[in-house]
Amino acid sequence: MRISFLHLAPVTCDIDHNRKLVEEGVRTAAGIGARWVVTPELCISGYLFLDRIGTDWILPQPDDWMQGFCSLVKHLGLTVFLSHPERDRASDRMYNTVFVIDSSGKIAGKHRKVKALGGAEAWSSPGWKISPVECDGIKAGILICADAYKNDVAEVLKEKGAQILVSPVSWGPGHCGPDGEWEARSADTGLPILVCNRSGVEEGELDYQQAESVVAQHGRRLLEATCDRSVVLSFDWDMATMSLISEDFQRTYL
Repeated sequence: MRISFLHLAPVTCDIDHNRKLVEEGVRTAAGIGARWVVTPELCISGYLFLDRIGTDWILPQPDDWMQGFCSLVKHLGLTVFLSHPERDRASDRMYNTVFVIDSSGKIAGKHRKVKALGGAEAWSSPGWKISPVECDGIKAGILICADAYKNDVAEVLKEKGAQILVSPVSWGPGHCGPDGEWEARSADTGLPILVCNRSGVEEGELDYQQAESVVAQHGRRLLEATCDRSVVLSFDWDMATMSLISEDFQRTYL
């Protein structure tokens, strides 16, 4: 199976632009034979949106754009792990959510970030349901960025039958940068982990140009890549044996 990471450089607060960038990315991935596509965390808004545009734009899902995107995913025959904030219709709480859209265009499941941080993420309530999502016959456990800090969320996913971990992140290097968490989660659980990171710079404060997208297994990195602009990073993976086929990422620039 070919898997593509949309290692994107979203424009902070430009929702329309970023949605079009994601659409371009999935079309590009489909064109090079991808079956699964993973987006980075908060690729629709950027990370530092709260103080500039607030949260009125965050709606219950699927909204009009999401419905159209699901139709695109169906047309392309993909499974897409899409990071998109949502507002709970019943409680009005908001969540940092990854939706799994299957090749029939239906939302097969979702994961709300459990380890929602304060500060720029103060808008997001913590999720509490931890369960893998089945897609294409594979049970995928989702870890959104800080969900991988410790092994608690990953272990629950493993106990509930996850066969692979998929981790959309916005996690650049620096003082609080990644420090072996992805490798540790793959070692703790015995599961491979697919980490889709991002690029770009936000307000001169967060620099993701050296942020790494990673494939790790058994406690070590198998693939890693950075990019200073939007790129689709693709690789071939054997789901039957849970093993890497490709020697490196194939890069397709957007």
